[in-house]
Amino acid sequence: MASEPAAVLIVEDSMSLGSVYRAYLRNEPYAVSHVPDGASAMARLGREPPDALLLDLQLPDMDGMDILRHIHEHRMPIAVVIITGHGSVDKAVDAMRYGAFDFVEKPVSSERLIVTLRNAVEKVRMRDFVDRLADDFRREGYHGFLGSSLPMQAVYRIIDSAAPSRATVFITGESGSGKEVCAEAIHRRSDRADRPFVAINCAAIPRDLMESEIFGHVKGAFTGAVRDRAGAARQADGGTLFLDEIAEMDLDLQTKLLRFVQTGSFQPVGASSMEQVDVRFVCATNRDPLAEVAAGRFREDLFYRLHVIPIQLTPLRKREGDILELANAFLRRYAAEEGKQLAAFDADVEAIFLAYPWPGNVRQLQNVIQNVVVLYDGERVTRAMLPPPLDTLEPGAGPGPAIRRPPPAGPAVHADAAPIRPLKDLEREAIEQAIAHFNDNIPQAAAALGVSPSTIYRKRQTWDRHE
Repeated sequence: MASEPAAVLIVEDSMSLGSVYRAYLRNEPYAVSHVPDGASAMARLGREPPDALLLDLQLPDMDGMDILRHIHEHRMPIAVVIITGHGSVDKAVDAMRYGAFDFVEKPVSSERLIVTLRNAVEKVRMRDFVDRLADDFRREGYHGFLGSSLPMQAVYRIIDSAAPSRATVFITGESGSGKEVCAEAIHRRSDRADRPFVAINCAAIPRDLMESEIFGHVKGAFTGAVRDRAGAARQADGGTLFLDEIAEMDLDLQTKLLRFVQTGSFQPVGASSMEQVDVRFVCATNRDPLAEVAAGRFREDLFYRLHVIPIQLTPLRKREGDILELANAFLRRYAAEEGKQLAAFDADVEAIFLAYPWPGNVRQLQNVIQNVVVLYDGERVTRAMLPPPLDTLEPGAGPGPAIRRPPPAGPAVHADAAPIRPLKDLEREAIEQAIAHFNDNIPQAAAALGVSPSTIYRKRQTWDRHE
């Protein structure tokens, strides 16, 4: 289960028997060493604990049982095999009580020693594997992520496995679910962690500038190119290039990106020669990439070139147990930053948090908590402090959707009382109202609307072009 050979320490005062045991084990995958007394054994335990110990009980300076008790009391992960010429039932019982793996009387055959030691080493390594696996399942955070739910533990383990390689990672998930956090975690866990991490949002940059943003340009390549400029590809040399919302990329640029991914070479805009870099690619989208391929908006060959290691981020509403964990972590963080005393949530606030579907995912939850901390004082977060749309919700009676407060009763309005307005006008009005409500904070407005900030930026660019 491990690539390194198991370390085996023989504690035997007879030099000849020590040599015999070493000869028995010469063809086994162990790093075997020998000490002749208890003091030397204790020194080795403190300095470099072995995986397994072959322990004689009759040592010149102490009783071998004292060494066994020391290992047991300090819970050292060492498999101890007692080998003694002075065996008795009482001693065997004592040895087992203090955690000895086996009790073998001298003389011991090579076959018995080899089989016993194999089993002992396998046991200690299996125990180590289970302990490490349990640690993985207990992780409450991971390189920028928060959350100990099973879906997040699965993501952490995929990153652990994928990060050391050069393979391209393709992250999918809803807006606000942490795709850039995931990309940064991959970078930080890789051997490129001390090199640049460069992120490009393919939806937030106008199409006519995207090629220059990725590949750079030379002076005079186009109007406004007054000097040479290194693009993200050059900036990320030796590190990681993260292409967020890659499904938004123009098809013509996808062709150039495919060549870059395949060869590691690219041509800056306006340049006459190619440049070569060493870049690890991580990309992400909040769309269904296969649906984009089927619709002809995403090149199939590029998709399969990038889709080597997929990571699917689970929406917050399906991360059972993480919502309140995240909310409390954000509350502690922002209360400390703002010098506020807010430290807990009322029970009905927690119920609303658990029932609300969080269309903006972790980003929306984070913005809600920051909004509360900035605007209110006190020691507990009450329902009256919650921003829209949570301020109109009542805590449900259990799992399921939150119940919206009914509007005040009033006279019935006929459907023809007001003209039907175009959907695009209503959409623009809703976006502009949200932006105004959050004082021009686009990320907060996007989270409240349940869309990505890039969607709002793109809409505003469209409005500007048609005015």
